[in-house]
Order: sequence, then C-alpha cells, then structure tokens
Amino acid sequence: METLEFVIYPDGRVQEKVSGIVGATCTEVTAAIEAELGHVVSHQPSSEFYNAVQHQSTVATTQASFSEW
Repeated sequence: METLEFVIYPDGRVQEKVSGIVGATCTEVTAAIEAELGHVVSHQPSSEFYNAVQHQSTVATTQASFSEW
C-alpha cells in the first residue's frame, strides 16, 4: 500500500514520509506537493528508494524438428 505521511511542526516545517513506493518513482509522486509546500531542506531516501522495480516477463520458444526416420 502506498502512503504519504506529513508531520507539521509548530515552527511551520513539514516532514514528509513516503512508503510503499519502490524506486525513484516517489520523487515523481511527491514533486507537485513539494512545489506547493515551498523550499525543500533535505531528502533522506528510505530503503525502498534503492530497491529496483522488478519486471517479470515470460518468453516461450518452441522449436520443431522433423526426422527422416
């Protein structure tokens, strides 16, 4: 499950926590929100950021051969 959590501190700082999004896709998801919030002071990528998105594909190869027997 993809979640975005925001902690708003009394001094106006906002801490954003993203979970459930694998790879750098989280930067695309949060870009518009961060632009509206203002100046980004720092980024601390989680372990999910460094995980690669795995794509699975199945390819079947068939080969027919005929014998003269």
